[in-house]
Amino acid sequence: QVRLEESGGGSVQAGGSLRLSCVAYGSGYSNNCMGWFRQAPGMEREGVSVINADNSTWHADSVKGRFTISRENAKNTVYLQMNSLKPEDTAMYYCATGPDCLFSLYTRAAEYDYWGQGTQVTVSS
Repeated sequence: QVRLEESGGGSVQAGGSLRLSCVAYGSGYSNNCMGWFRQAPGMEREGVSVINADNSTWHADSVKGRFTISRENAKNTVYLQMNSLKPEDTAMYYCATGPDCLFSLYTRAAEYDYWGQGTQVTVSS
């Protein structure tokens, strides 16, 4: 049984920082793409950051230079460090596991199989 559990969301003022964590329970995920996605009310779910099995990363243009994704395979955990937060970052943030990806990066939500329940991030101006 695959289960993902996010934590670390909250409310911050613009310019602040948050660190999201996602623990994956079940089989090991060291060979899988792990991703963070977000969805604001009335909007489609969008990719934020992805990390593959060799720790290559992808970040959406809107978060480049502000967000950093990392993983700790021994703990089946992926992190999202979010700095210089903006009001437009306000959304529900979801963690997901994708396919095996040693030399690829999968950035579309449709490519991911298992999802957490999400953690809310709210940034006030």
